[in-house]
Amino acid sequence: MAYYVVFDVGGTRTKHGLMDEDGELITGGDYETNCWQLEPFLEAMEDVVKQYKKARDVSGIAISLPGFVDSQTGFTEFAGAIIALNGQNVKTLLEEKTSLRVEVENDANCAALAEKYSGHAIDCDSFICMTIGTGVGGGIFAGGQLVRGAFFRGGEFGMMLTETESGQFTTLNSSASTAGLIRSYKEKQGISQSKQIDGQAIFDKAKHDPSIEKLVDQWYKRIAIGIYNVATVLNPEKILIGGGVSARPDLIPSIEKHLHTLHAWKNIQVKLEACYYLNQAGMKGALYHFLMKEGHLDTLH
Repeated sequence: MAYYVVFDVGGTRTKHGLMDEDGELITGGDYETNCWQLEPFLEAMEDVVKQYKKARDVSGIAISLPGFVDSQTGFTEFAGAIIALNGQNVKTLLEEKTSLRVEVENDANCAALAEKYSGHAIDCDSFICMTIGTGVGGGIFAGGQLVRGAFFRGGEFGMMLTETESGQFTTLNSSASTAGLIRSYKEKQGISQSKQIDGQAIFDKAKHDPSIEKLVDQWYKRIAIGIYNVATVLNPEKILIGGGVSARPDLIPSIEKHLHTLHAWKNIQVKLEACYYLNQAGMKGALYHFLMKEGHLDTLH
């Protein structure tokens, strides 16, 4: 049995795990992501790999990253919130440090791969994964193929423009991410942006505070508008929602409520579901990408 160290790098925290070749998670954990400094970012990964190597004979390292990721070379021209990786190649850098094979793929593409291989999209030729976290990402399957785009920018839904309640234009990354929700909450409550706030605390407060309930409802509306726009362009069989928020039972009904207020939704509507792997889709898909590159899985383009 072969074992792999798997990372899902987010703008706030990095999840990691030891997985076997069947995709079973043996053990895992997470740590705060150092978004700004390259060496500490790499050292944190190297430390995790060393710990897992004490427990198992590790065959390789699979990484899920935000941004424009060249899945062939490992080069990241732009890595979203992970400023340290802009213009860097984490594949070659980590291979030098660990002497293990490293493969890297965009995080939302990883989520899509996980869902296609063994999740809620096994029987779908055309579907979308929208991941909601520090930013908003997207993985696209069309005609049975993963669509990365000519320059690995396919599915960057977070860069779509949307309109705020005040009539200003902003991106989905700013307005519809969990980071955007937290930022809006801090502004409303007069809390310093530097103060750490857990998103769950906002949802808990919304149960008892109508003004916060409205804030969360507006956030769901922005997600719905993003989904509407994506559906009009790609006409998928279904849209799957990933990221930590996907575990919320009220997520899909809250988004659908707003979609049904959009006049033309009835003409283009598609099925919405949470990702089967919820917040673990990135790690699972990173492993599948690694195994594909090794030729141990049927290739998905």
